[in-house]
Amino acid sequence: MRVSHAPPHAPSAPDISPKSVFPPTSGPELVALVPASSHRTRVPRWVRRTSGPLALLALWQVLSATGVLTGDVLASPGTVARVAGDLIGDGSLPNAMGVSLQRVALGLLFGTVVGTALALISGLFRIGEDLVDASVQMLRTVPFVGLIPLFIIWFGIGEAPKIAIITLGVSFPLYLNVYAGIRGVDAQLIEAGESLGLSRWGLVRHVILPGALPGAMTGLRYSLGVSWLALVFAEQVNADAGIGFLMVQARDFLRTDVIVVCLVVYAFLGLTADFVVRTLERLLLQWRPTFTGR
Repeated sequence: MRVSHAPPHAPSAPDISPKSVFPPTSGPELVALVPASSHRTRVPRWVRRTSGPLALLALWQVLSATGVLTGDVLASPGTVARVAGDLIGDGSLPNAMGVSLQRVALGLLFGTVVGTALALISGLFRIGEDLVDASVQMLRTVPFVGLIPLFIIWFGIGEAPKIAIITLGVSFPLYLNVYAGIRGVDAQLIEAGESLGLSRWGLVRHVILPGALPGAMTGLRYSLGVSWLALVFAEQVNADAGIGFLMVQARDFLRTDVIVVCLVVYAFLGLTADFVVRTLERLLLQWRPTFTGR
């Protein structure tokens, strides 16, 4: 009979754990890096944004108080504030603002419809581009202020030529930005949409229009600035109401204080409109993270 003699203890496997291979060393400890910007004192953004205008206002007051700027050249901030209170008190400034806002709203509405419609026709269809783009590019090089005499002949001296001037000024920036936004959509997104079975209208609705929306919002912001510029010229065409009418009257009587009040109102209305569009842009473009500065 054969008897096997097994070893009383099986040999254990060698220790090849990471600790045995790479013994711990007493090296320097890792320290989390903190950006240098986090150590700075955080100043509220509204303070930084208002510091520039306040500094300009202080400089204006100093120049007026020292006699560098005389009243017949430019009224002092205190005089402008007092005149603004008088114009608000007698109701002339609120009425003028209401008339001007109505003109800008109508011109902006018509210009947005016209500019966006032409951009869609030219951007979505090659035949539309061939028929529309050349004419629009030719007309936009013509200064819209130079068309005022023609608008007066065509539409008379009422509200129609004023709204037409604003409409024309608003249309071209919107057309250029919406058209560029449509043609700037990535072709790979179009191919991906087609591979998923989207129809032509589905591509336009879910791919092209969202991709062109950032450009459209930029065009809208630019168009708002142009609308106030066009309003200044439009309200000096035989106007009997509006902020421009107040400016014309103040110019005839050499009232620099009233002129400055009207300019401040123009700037305030333009800044408010831009704030509304930027807020709308943040709401509609939440899906598009962008660099916001540091």
